[in-house]
Parts: sequence; C-alpha cells; structure tokens
Amino acid sequence: MANKTIDHAVTAKSLKSAASDPTHAGILSFMRRRYTKNLKDVDAVVWGIPFDAATSNRPGARFGPQAIRRASAIMDNDPQYPFQQDLFENMAVIDYGDCLLDYGNHQKTPATIEREAAKILKSGAFLLTLGGDHFVTWPVLKAHAALHGPLSLVQFDAHQDTWPDEKGRIDHGSFVARAVRDGVIDPETSIQIGIRTHAPEDCGIRIVYGYEVEEMSASEIADAIVRHVGDKPCYLTFDIDCLDPAYAPGTGTPVSGGPSSAKILSVLRHLGALHIKGADVVEVAPAYDHADITAIAGSTIAMYMLGLHAGWLAERR
Repeated sequence: MANKTIDHAVTAKSLKSAASDPTHAGILSFMRRRYTKNLKDVDAVVWGIPFDAATSNRPGARFGPQAIRRASAIMDNDPQYPFQQDLFENMAVIDYGDCLLDYGNHQKTPATIEREAAKILKSGAFLLTLGGDHFVTWPVLKAHAALHGPLSLVQFDAHQDTWPDEKGRIDHGSFVARAVRDGVIDPETSIQIGIRTHAPEDCGIRIVYGYEVEEMSASEIADAIVRHVGDKPCYLTFDIDCLDPAYAPGTGTPVSGGPSSAKILSVLRHLGALHIKGADVVEVAPAYDHADITAIAGSTIAMYMLGLHAGWLAERR
C-alpha cells in the first residue's frame, strides 16, 4: 500500500500522473483526472453537460456524465487498451466538471453551453464533452466552428437528427439540419454512421445505414469515413444509441439492428488519420441501463477519443 493513493481527482500533484485509487473507491472524475477549472498547460478537457430537456422520448440523459465518470474508474490504472500506453504519461487531461444550467429557464441553456465551451477552447485544449441529450452538440459545435470555421461532422447515431425546426426550438432531433443551414458544418464532407431511421431530408450528408454497417468490416467503415472527410477539420459526435440496444439499453430512443460495441470501437481505433477538433458522447441515460452496460460503453468510447487525440499530439511533438 506504500505507493497507493486515494482521491487522485483532487490530490494529484501532476496532470500527467496515473492514478492508483481502488476501482471501487475514491472521487469519481473521468478516469480519475484532476478536477479543476485551471486550463493552464492542459492538452485535453473532459466536460459534462447534464441536460436532457430536449428529448423526444425517454428522459434521463442528464445523469449521463455521472454514469460515464463512474464507469471510467476501472480504466485508469493500467495502460489503456488498445493504445498500449498510459494515455496520461504525455498528455495533460483534466476533468472540468459540469456546465451549470438553470433547469427552470431552458431558453438560456444554448448560450450558456456555447459560452463556456468557447472559454475552454480559447485555452487551446481539446474538448471532450459528456452529454446530456444530443441537443448539447449544437452549441458546442457552434463554439468549435467559431474557432475553426465550418467543420466536417462525423456522427455515429441511429438517427439523422435532420428534422425541421423553428428558430429557438430546443430539440435533440434537429441540430444537424440547423448546423447545415447555418454553415456550422460542411455537408459535403460530413458523414453519419449506423443510421436506422428515416428523416424527411439528408441535408446532403453521406449516410452509412445500419444494414451497411452490419455488412461491412470495421476497417471498411473506417476507410469510408477517412476517405469522405479527408484532411478537413472535423467534429466527432457519438450518440450511444448508434449501438444496438443489446449493447446500450440505457438510452432514450433505442433502435434495434445496430452494431456491437466491439465493432464500433474497432472503427474508432482506425480513425487516427482524421483531423478531429472536438468530440462528444451523448444520450447515456442510466435509469434504463443494466449493470452499467451503457455507461461502460460510453466511457470506453470517450477513452478512445482521448486515445485518438494522444496519437495526434504524439505526431506533432
């Protein structure tokens, strides 16, 4: 026990140190990263947005950030698979906590999220956001586009989220159409993977439907993504309902016929060539989960996103 620590999220002396907390104890930041609002010398920020007032079916994704953090505790102590390294040895990552939102005044929510996201991005850090329902991607996307210009969207989802809406509407099923309309994303270099529903329009975005995902190998899917996006700056958003409900029952709008977590994680592993400017994992709703199946999938996907960023940093240092 001489070299063991506890509550690494607040006692860590370095942003690049691994934790040794017991997996069943200690303060639960994302992968035991230090809880802090200090953005100095930070490579990546993990940030929660506990919001689900835009859901069209089952609510509960406001508890997603908590669930993902809890499930992530098991992944810190050892070198992270499949990256064969301690991701935090050369990458300074913090848990910035959650966005403070007024639950009684949802019209202020988009601006609040966008403003805080912009503050984080101004530091130069990579932002990994934990939702929350998929509406939260809209203001976060706006903050990224304000910094980088129009982005290519790489969206893992069972739904296109291109339903029409009116200005000011808060809806998790229309943010993609709004992003295209407002020039926040470039539809010609954007792609959606795992779609298993139909919306009135595709907004010119390339769709890889669920049945195609089933028939393609993970490397074929990844190759299709990389070839379509090319070297354009992109934003990676992962709605957990992209996965089949067998692998992610804890979500608000589950759709049968999706891929396994193993297959999609293999796809993510092959996306190192993308120029990813930001990422999120959304729609984890733990009230409908069983044995943390969905939370474990969500936290692992988030860890892979950090792994991709670690690879990008390594190439540039």
